[in-house]
Amino acid sequence: MPNTDEYIGVVISDVARLLRTAFDRRVHRLGITRAQWLVLTRLHRHPGASQSELAEMMEVEKASAGRMIDRLEARGWVQRRAKPDDRRVKRVYLTPEAERVHRRIWRVAEATVEDALVDLSARESVQMMRLLTRVKKTLAAGMDGAANGNGTAAPRTARAHRPNGSAAP
Repeated sequence: MPNTDEYIGVVISDVARLLRTAFDRRVHRLGITRAQWLVLTRLHRHPGASQSELAEMMEVEKASAGRMIDRLEARGWVQRRAKPDDRRVKRVYLTPEAERVHRRIWRVAEATVEDALVDLSARESVQMMRLLTRVKKTLAAGMDGAANGNGTAAPRTARAHRPNGSAAP
């Protein structure tokens, strides 16, 4: 059985989990949860998203997204607005206060990543970002192809020369 601590998928998962944990500890003092931060971030990137769209972006059920939006609305951080051509659809927007919160928490997120990368040179950080971006694009393209019924798996022989690439979990 392979050593899973040296498998790239496990390492990526562990790094992501540790980053989330470090971030959660830092923002806890600010009175916001990761779920709330995710909603703010998605709405900052996609103003006017519907509840259904937010649920899809966050990979949660529509009802869960609705409850998060309710809590953020109660704090004065989001507004629901009826879509002019279909009043049944509510679009969600950040308030100016939420934009300020987003900027503040974004600084915390940046500091968390900077602290995590402190042992890497600037060149190594840039290289890691390029490589992870390529992997992300490959995975996203595969997901898009699979959703359209056109997805094909990458040939396993292409991974044979890569360390730790032969045993997928």
